[in-house]
Amino acid sequence: MSSMSAVRKIKEAAEKGANLVALPECFNSPYGNKYFEEYAETIPGNSTKTLSEIAKQNKVYIIGGSIPEKENGKLFNTCTIHLFDIDIPGGITFKESETLSPGNSLATFEVLGFKVGLGICYDVRFAELAQIYSKMGCHLLVYPGAFNMTTGPLHWELLQRGRAVDNQLYVATVSPARDESASYTAWGHSTVVDPMGEVIATTEEHEDIVYSDLDFEYIEKVRNMIPVTFQRRKDLYEVN
Repeated sequence: MSSMSAVRKIKEAAEKGANLVALPECFNSPYGNKYFEEYAETIPGNSTKTLSEIAKQNKVYIIGGSIPEKENGKLFNTCTIHLFDIDIPGGITFKESETLSPGNSLATFEVLGFKVGLGICYDVRFAELAQIYSKMGCHLLVYPGAFNMTTGPLHWELLQRGRAVDNQLYVATVSPARDESASYTAWGHSTVVDPMGEVIATTEEHEDIVYSDLDFEYIEKVRNMIPVTFQRRKDLYEVN
């Protein structure tokens, strides 16, 4: 997805009534260590300026996925991240830490009464992060991410459903479309999961828009039906 393609899709989603639009990880850049330096921008920069303008024009909130950001000689993703280093024998080897530096803070914001927590890609594997966001009062977790053809079919949906069920909130993931000619092939399948762990909106591997309505009252209903939020054994589960 290029910046211009992102603009078109944002406009299309806004015209159909979307209040919050989330873009994929590295939406302005091919995914791969050899590309990050070339496509890196400062913040503010061209991509963030464009997203700011399109948000104002269309009266919509935008989560700008991620872009490679250059600052003080280092490269970053714009969301709080764990760097993705993976080595699966017979599968895939990829080490973001060869080029990218880690973030050091969490990110939350509110949209129409919903509190949103942000992670990126590999972050979805860390249950602790989702639990912290839940304790901070988040109703929705959004993970722009680019799982690959090895980890995608194994864990993409499984991890989203796990984070949603454990914390009784909505989870949304936003993947780049699959490009089998690229050096890194993304799994695709952007998805929204509800607080009961049900997939309520998804797509295939091609470029598409996933729409979903989120219900604050349903979160409260689920938390009252299965009251793990209130019955958690803090005397046993909290580790000092």
